[in-house]
Amino acid sequence: MKRLLLIPLLLFLVTGCSHITMLRTEEIQEINDDVRSDLKKDIRQTNLRLDSLRKAYGLLEEKLAAQEQLLNRMKADLSILSNRMADESVRNDTRQEEIAYRLDLLLGKSDKILAKKVVVSGAPAAPVSLDSIERQANLLLEMETMFNTARADFLRGEYKIAFDGFKQVFEQMKTGEMAEESLYWMALCLTEAGQLDKAKVILNRLNNDFPDGAKTCITLFKLAGMAAAENDVSTQKQYLQVLLEKKQCMETNEFLQGAEMLEEILNAETTTPVPEDSLASKETKASENKLPESKKEETKTEASVESKTEEPVKAEGQEPKAESVPANSTAETSQKTN
Repeated sequence: MKRLLLIPLLLFLVTGCSHITMLRTEEIQEINDDVRSDLKKDIRQTNLRLDSLRKAYGLLEEKLAAQEQLLNRMKADLSILSNRMADESVRNDTRQEEIAYRLDLLLGKSDKILAKKVVVSGAPAAPVSLDSIERQANLLLEMETMFNTARADFLRGEYKIAFDGFKQVFEQMKTGEMAEESLYWMALCLTEAGQLDKAKVILNRLNNDFPDGAKTCITLFKLAGMAAAENDVSTQKQYLQVLLEKKQCMETNEFLQGAEMLEEILNAETTTPVPEDSLASKETKASENKLPESKKEETKTEASVESKTEEPVKAEGQEPKAESVPANSTAETSQKTN
């Protein structure tokens, strides 16, 4: 009996254990499925995060490249600005040296003028105020800057603006080297603008106001060139002769070119052919002027008689016909000769 009871108990236990194991395996599978789904979700999220991080990294790299380009440009601009600042500092130094030199010259001139006044008048003159010297120095500096800006405008092709700037400088200075330079550059502005007549007027004024200036040689040469363009050979010769007479122009290129041009003009004048008819007519007129009036009349009558008694041209196979001289003409010639 005991054995019989143990068998069903064993069967029950076996079936119960198998059922339990089945339940446990199902639970384990469900847990595994949940874990796998969670893992897949986490992997997807991590992949999305990685993609976003990669995009952000790419944007950062692009920004860094743009910043590097900007830095390179800034470096180039800074180098250019530093070079310009160095050039400007050098120019300012040279300008300050020039201003100091001119101030020294002005002070020396003022001292000489004061000394002359003292010698002439015998009484000490009033000292020159430093304010006037400072004003002159400021005026020189202002005019120099205006002249440089006008020249820069000329080099850019702004001829009208440059002309106005040079005109202001000339109206302020009136005399001196800067005034001469301003007049010359005004003429250059007009020539570049095509207003040759006005440029010629300004060059003539430059030649008259500054006959022994620094721009005398090139001014005379340009005036000679303008006269040559207008086919005015006599005016061209005058300008070239004045140019060759200037001692200060002997070592310039304008002197050599002007000498060659004048030599060509003189050679062309000496080698121009004179027609023979004009020479013969001049000789006959000179001989007629030298003869007395009676002989002049005889030569005229003889020429008229010869013209009337000339034989006609012979034709082929025909004899020449003798023309009869009218009696009136012979009588008149005899009376005149008597």
